[in-house]
Amino acid sequence: MKPAQFDYYDPSTLTEALSLLAQFGETARPLAGGQSLVPMMNMRLARPSQLIDLNRVSELDYLKVDDGELRIGAMTRQRTIERSAIVTERWPLLSDATRYIGHVQIRNRGTVGGSLAHAFPSAELPLVMTALDASLILRSSQEERIVAAREFFLDAMTTAMSTGELLVEIRVPAPPAGALWAFQEISRRYGDFALMGVAVLLTLDTNGVINRARLVFTSSTPHLSRIAEGELVGEKPNENLFRQVASSAAAELETQSDIHATAEYRKHVAAVLARRVLEQAAARASFSR
Repeated sequence: MKPAQFDYYDPSTLTEALSLLAQFGETARPLAGGQSLVPMMNMRLARPSQLIDLNRVSELDYLKVDDGELRIGAMTRQRTIERSAIVTERWPLLSDATRYIGHVQIRNRGTVGGSLAHAFPSAELPLVMTALDASLILRSSQEERIVAAREFFLDAMTTAMSTGELLVEIRVPAPPAGALWAFQEISRRYGDFALMGVAVLLTLDTNGVINRARLVFTSSTPHLSRIAEGELVGEKPNENLFRQVASSAAAELETQSDIHATAEYRKHVAAVLARRVLEQAAARASFSR
């Protein structure tokens, strides 16, 4: 299939790109890696009148650590995250989850900012950025603002970005010292869209008691389970606790049936994966001692 007719622009600076977005408003779409937008255009699910290609805007392509915080330019390729030694060492949850994104050819082109802005319900990066309490930097031709990842995703493929705004940077704070983490997902085949994904980040005090817990599920938006946090904090890791928490957290999920899986199946898998990631994260404590 072919996309509907559109005008093409390829700015070389961020200022120029933002000016074009301000000029055309709602009829324009920015193009990053194109791994989601181009297929949607070919199927005419997306019909922008103007396509603003960001691939020559080199100032949005970077990966650095600033004052202990990981800063990712929106045009940074997912493969760069996957292959980064500093990300693997200091943000292992992000590194591990990135390997689940499609196939290597997808990750070679797909961008971090593009995945977050697209906000597809089964995507790995929105889930992990929520678990890591990342902040997203949005900029327009008039102003810049910072939105927490947990507040950025409003609904399936709907975000807090306003017309004329562009996601320019992602800031990921350093995980707490000794943080325990895990990520798992299930799909029909390797590289397919996830039917369910779960990420966890735990910390223990000196007595081995959980003092911080973040358990996040894929849903229409990344679902940060407050029930799980309430049931985990103040307890010592154990199999019965994890089974109970996984069941409670999965029960509160709002899941939907589609051609790939029923809502009931997704809830069942959510409970199984939640228990597994909790056990996997807790097991890391024994390795770190």
